[in-house]
Amino acid sequence: MTPALIDERLSGSFATPSRVLVVGASGFIGSAILAALRASGGKPIGCSARADTVTARRLGAGGWRVIDIGRSSVEDWLPVLDGIDAVVNCAGVLAGRGGEAHRVHASGPAALFEACARVGVKRVIHFSAIGVDRETLSEFSETKREGEAGLTGRELDWVILRPSVVLGPAAYGGSALVRGLAALPVFPVPPAAGPLQVVQLDDVVRTVLFFLQPGAPARVELDLAGPDRLTMMEVAARYRRWLGWRPARTWRVPAWLMNLGYALGDFAGFLGWRPPMRSVAGKEIVRGAVGDPKPWADLTGITPQGLDAALLGRPASVQERWFAQLYFLKPLVFGVLSIFWLGTGVISLTAGWRIGVGMMQEGGAGPLSAPSVVAGALADIAVGAGIALRRFARPALWAGVGISLFYAAAGTTILPRLWADPLGPMWKIWPILALLFVAMAILEDR
Repeated sequence: MTPALIDERLSGSFATPSRVLVVGASGFIGSAILAALRASGGKPIGCSARADTVTARRLGAGGWRVIDIGRSSVEDWLPVLDGIDAVVNCAGVLAGRGGEAHRVHASGPAALFEACARVGVKRVIHFSAIGVDRETLSEFSETKREGEAGLTGRELDWVILRPSVVLGPAAYGGSALVRGLAALPVFPVPPAAGPLQVVQLDDVVRTVLFFLQPGAPARVELDLAGPDRLTMMEVAARYRRWLGWRPARTWRVPAWLMNLGYALGDFAGFLGWRPPMRSVAGKEIVRGAVGDPKPWADLTGITPQGLDAALLGRPASVQERWFAQLYFLKPLVFGVLSIFWLGTGVISLTAGWRIGVGMMQEGGAGPLSAPSVVAGALADIAVGAGIALRRFARPALWAGVGISLFYAAAGTTILPRLWADPLGPMWKIWPILALLFVAMAILEDR
């Protein structure tokens, strides 16, 4: 290590390369690294599979490239790497369908690394996961380890970082789950869970900046782990105290119920959502996320911050409390809306068929009564199915708004007496509309 780099390390001031490609830049860690590089005066390029993320829209075409690393080839990366000084790969998925984890963690990065070797981009910082070098318990850790092997065998100035559970001001994945757990009046304690040494996002970002310096160490593998060994419930309890709520009780969850929760998470993943509670997480949580922070601190001069100190350094805002309380309400909102629209459509075609046709005939629809009921039922089913599928959720929510307003107008025109119905079929349209707008407001995860 050069004397200049040692001085920079001790002062905490880093001069980063101006042209850094951040892969997975729309994610929790990637977006923070991208922001830090821009704040340091550099002109980093963000890269992800989508161009419609908040970060991508803010940076525009000049600062963003759209490449799905899981479906990329060497040729896809070559033009993107033109003029690039270093690459930081933050791409990852907890679980995926059809070999997605292997593509994102192993074969896709292998194509990126080969492209770096071809064009002469020597410095590659690659994010893996803590513990995968010691034990592989699931497809997640197996493919992460395979991705590491695809880098260490190359003549590049590589750095492999294996963070524990990363927490920070933003919330996504495990960071969001901790906040959601903190809002529960009763903490669900899983039957088998290993300890955690949570690490702060700021420390992870500082580490990346350190390794981007000219003359920084290369061919290094480091665990990024915090100083405190805690259970997940202890982490959540600290967040709950930070949020200003009284201590919660605990409840040891039966194994069968925990497995049911993982199965529901897997089903949500099949529908396109990305919940952190899935069967893969159930396998990984047994090991926990722990490591020795000393080699990290010795090499970089960065002393990882403890959770209590990190929380003490920033106030708990009302936005934090809102997010924490909405976390577990979000799947409930989308589940209720989907079941509601699907249920109304199915009932209209089955048990409520005669009632629906009768009301249309009473309103003067005549021969169009039955087709109108069928059309309305199919529209309701389409909305319900669309809300359940993450890819179509937003257009389906807007369709639900349009259909609800149509029902209000049509019902007022055809059968105005429904406004006086004691069961309130017309009045119930408005809380449904409100819930649709709430769902649209909380749809995005990052």
